[in-house]
Amino acid sequence: MKALSSMTVKIEYFTDVLCVWAYFAQIRMDELKTEFSDHVDIEYRFIPIFGAAKSSIEKNWKEQGGVAGFNRKLQSMAKDWPHITLSPDLWTSVAPESSISPHLYLKAIQLLTAGERSARESLDNATWENAIWMFRKAFFCDARDISNRHVQDDIALSLGLSVTAIHALIDNGKAYAVLESDRLAAEEYKVPGSPTLVLNEGRQLLYGNVGYHIIEANVRELLANPDHGEAAWC
Repeated sequence: MKALSSMTVKIEYFTDVLCVWAYFAQIRMDELKTEFSDHVDIEYRFIPIFGAAKSSIEKNWKEQGGVAGFNRKLQSMAKDWPHITLSPDLWTSVAPESSISPHLYLKAIQLLTAGERSARESLDNATWENAIWMFRKAFFCDARDISNRHVQDDIALSLGLSVTAIHALIDNGKAYAVLESDRLAAEEYKVPGSPTLVLNEGRQLLYGNVGYHIIEANVRELLANPDHGEAAWC
């Protein structure tokens, strides 16, 4: 096995917070951070696959039982992922209208972690990553409508975050601006959906239910050959 270089591989990770595959696959991202530690720099970006969530599901699953059929599909899929829990009420009793609202709120939290506020108020990256996970868990596990501002505020408060600061970053347009930068990046890279990992400055896209060892191989090859494009065949 080739020795790893001292460089850091940047990964732009595009997901929709309401995407069940991203919820399932969080364990892979956690393992990636554990295995490669300081060798990977993960930038979390959002793509609105569920931008019109409820209406899209009703339309796309009309011939397969509607939202109830979609729920049954999710519950069936979850059997292969014993490390997570899915609420039985997903998209039936609880159906968020759009993922754009939680994406916007999370982008405001991201600005806090990046030091948009004063240095005293800025948060570490672990808090930002945990916020994304808590939003996903609130929906998929606890069946809470994370498109609702009150639910979003409750999650932020549980993390010890200032909802006043978060609201200010939404109201002044800064959260909108960074969310738009995600959309433009997804357009530039031609991101096909959620989840997608973009590596090697857009030369490598890993989309969908990609196994951990495939992700690992791509990262390891880039670290072992920082000046070559040898990872493209992985």
